[in-house]
Formats: sequence, C-alpha cells, structure tokens
Amino acid sequence: MLSVSSPGSLLSELEAELAPDLAEVERILAARVESDLELVKLTSQYLYRSGGKRLRPMLLLIAARAADGVKGRTHPSAPSYGAMVEIMHTATLVHDDIVDEADTRRGQASLNSLLGNDLTVLIGDFLYIQSMALAVEQQNPQVVATMCDLTMRMIEGMLLEKARGGTIGLTREEHLRILRLKTAYLFHGCGKMGAMMVGAPPEVERALGDTCMNLGMAFQVADDLFDFTASAAMVGKPVLSDLKEGHLTLPILHALEREPEAVPLVEEVLDSGELTPGQQDEILALVERQGGLDEARRVAEGFAAASREALAAVPPSSYRDGMEALAEFVIWRDR
Repeated sequence: MLSVSSPGSLLSELEAELAPDLAEVERILAARVESDLELVKLTSQYLYRSGGKRLRPMLLLIAARAADGVKGRTHPSAPSYGAMVEIMHTATLVHDDIVDEADTRRGQASLNSLLGNDLTVLIGDFLYIQSMALAVEQQNPQVVATMCDLTMRMIEGMLLEKARGGTIGLTREEHLRILRLKTAYLFHGCGKMGAMMVGAPPEVERALGDTCMNLGMAFQVADDLFDFTASAAMVGKPVLSDLKEGHLTLPILHALEREPEAVPLVEEVLDSGELTPGQQDEILALVERQGGLDEARRVAEGFAAASREALAAVPPSSYRDGMEALAEFVIWRDR
C-alpha cells in the first residue's frame, strides 16, 4: 500500500509501489518497437532510451488503484494501458519536434534533426498506430473512443499552436486552451481509462478524469516557469528556449498585458528566432518586474487545487492520497 511521506519523495515512492507494473510497461514498450525494418527498430529504441519519468503510465496506474478503493488491486491489463498512453505521448513528441523544428529533446538530439522530417513523421505515425493497436486489443469500445478523442484533441492543440502560439496577439485564454488540448487531455484520459479498466462507477470515472485534467494543466503551467527558472542541465534546454522557438508562455503573456510597450522587444525575438544576451536580460527583467513568475505560479496552484477538489468523489485510500500529493509535486518538482 502506498505511503506518501512528502511530495518531494513521491515519484520514488510511486515507482516502488508500481514497480511490477512499470517493469511490464517497459517490456511491452520494447516489444512494440520491434520491427523487421532496422530503421524503425533503431529509432524507436533511441526514443525510449531517452527516458522520461513515465509519468503518464504512473498516473493511469495509480488512478486505477484509487478507483478500486482501499483494495487497490493491480489489474492484468494495467501494463498494456500504461504502455498505450506512453506510446501515444511519445508519438506526439516526435510530431511536435517536427512542427517546432526542434534540434533537441530531453537533452539529446531530436529524431528529426538526425533523420530529417520525412522519415521522422513516419516514425511518429508508426508509434500512433501502435498505441491505437493496444487500445483495440483491450476489447473495450470506450477505450478506443477515448483514445480517438485524445488524438483529435492533441492535433487540434498542435494546429491552434501553429496558427496562434507564436503570434504577439496570443491571449492567455488561447494559451491555456493550447495547453489543455496538447497536454492536459492525455492526463485526463489517464484518469478516465484507469477508472474504466477497473469498472469504476461513472461518478468516479468523471472525478478521476477531472482530477487528471487539472493535474495536467498544473503540470504544463509549471513547465512555463521552467523556461525562466531552470538551468539547461536540469531540463535539457537553455533559459528562454521556448520563446526562441516561437512559443509565448504565461509569464511573458502576463508581463506584456501589464507592460505593452515591451511588445516590440518580444516580437523581435519571435520574428528572428534568435535571442541575444541583451534581449535575454531585458526579457527576464520584464517578467520579474511585472510579476510574471508569481502569476504563473498562482495559476498553476489554482489548477492543482481544482485537481485535489475533484478527488472528493473518489473513495478514500492511500492511492487517493497519492494522487492528491501529485498535485503538489507537479508544481514544485525541479524539472
């Protein structure tokens, strides 16, 4: 049974509690990237060796146990569900890097920088289909419908980001909608499908979906902060790299709302795709001066609070407590 001592130790405690299921998730991931085509095999292995916290599989697994209440039993299909959402997540990252023309991912060369866009988009498609194949194998029409809905939402988010994300007129409402579509909907699906897997009542399924949706929003708004506060060694990219890549984040949007005369400075970086040391210092000072980091942290904490409130409909258990601690963790994590 899960025993959460502090948000800071939460990931290691979750990993220990879910270790058998997570090991099976890794086995399924390895099996799913096998192919007679050496290129597919090698590139897929490259992606999964790059790691990541497997946060989405962990979220689905802990949501399933929370939905099951104090019994918190593991489910035979749990690792397949976990692998399904991780493969879906990886596919979106592959396609996202193509759209963003990104050179790195998690501190290593991005796949598109190694292979070019033509081959990389096919690898992303291969991963999407593997994820959907796992969904079909669950023989649950609700799961397939949920995965289809998630895919459409994430694509909508990518389209909206491409159309509006790098424009100086982007509003904070549009920015939050992009985050909801691109990131939070997959979190939502983890909570919802975890409940589906164990046959939880509809009200528990809805509660876990809402919990994880708000958790995903808190997670992504906290990521906006990392573009200003984290070192390259921590997140695998330099400070203000989001802006340099054409992405306006909440701290900058808030600062520009309060100091519109700074718009030309930010617009120049967006137009050029370059960031001089002087521009970096000016933008960091702008965000500090107008309280952009405090505002982003306030918004993230609001989503975290909404995540915890949604848990009221979930049966009390140590697993529900673990999900409540996750809401704190995603804000205060160090990367």
